Amino acid sequence: MSSDQDKILLDETRGFEKRPVRDNTAEILREKREVSEAVPDAEARKLMGKRSRRSFLTGGVAAVAGVLGWWWISDETKAGLYRRSFEFNERVSQIFFRPTRLVREFPQDKITQDRLNGFEGMSEGFDAAAWKLSVGGLAGRSDDLILTMDDIKRLPRTELITEFKCIEGWSYIVKWAGARFSDFAAAYPPKTQSGAAPDIASRPHDLLSYVSLTTPDEGYFVGWDLPSILHPQTLLAYEINDQPLSLEHGAPLRLASATKYGIKQIKRIGRIEYTSERPRDYWAEEGYDWYAGF
Repeated sequence: MSSDQDKILLDETRGFEKRPVRDNTAEILREKREVSEAVPDAEARKLMGKRSRRSFLTGGVAAVAGVLGWWWISDETKAGLYRRSFEFNERVSQIFFRPTRLVREFPQDKITQDRLNGFEGMSEGFDAAAWKLSVGGLAGRSDDLILTMDDIKRLPRTELITEFKCIEGWSYIVKWAGARFSDFAAAYPPKTQSGAAPDIASRPHDLLSYVSLTTPDEGYFVGWDLPSILHPQTLLAYEINDQPLSLEHGAPLRLASATKYGIKQIKRIGRIEYTSERPRDYWAEEGYDWYAGF
């Protein structure tokens, strides 16, 4: 660089130092800063090359050490690390969770091509016309209540256009129609911890804490915490994109949620049970996050 260019660069740098706005850490902490004399081009390139090689070697060694260290750790220890990470994520999610905090909804023209995925619990020979829903853990009952699609469709109908997110990383915009689970729970309330009459609106913490949902063949099952499943954007859905659910999409009834990944949105629900203990969850037993919220 020429001496004139060096002078311009030095003047510009000193001009930044004289700015009255305290918008960086050095100014806020009143750190002493000095501008060095101009460095010859060849010397600057040599210095930068040394620092770049040093950074590359340091980063490479750290990466190799990390990989070898991970291989060295036992599977049991890895499982414990995963579990603690999932538990931490769940606690953070629950801290920020609010029933009134809604996920973005989209206009009709933003609907995208749907995608099929996840066929666990979708055994062949299923007769959707003969389907019935079994509901356990209900207030005032010791046995299961059996419901039909007519019972579900008598509940207030809700339509939502939201983003379906898969834990694999893909997503699409989809329109669901069905009954809010909160409306279902109001019509068919769970037992309470205290034995008092259930009151979802004013005493939700007195209700049984969890909900288990299972396919008719019991090949797929998910567990939900009650606050999440009572979120107003969680539906017992029977339509997708203005059409009845196909068998592949979980007909006649599936769960649709704007706050959970697809692994929690069970298709072809055969049984719903309110419970005080955290239910089994298909993918959690395979090492995935039980909460699976975002």
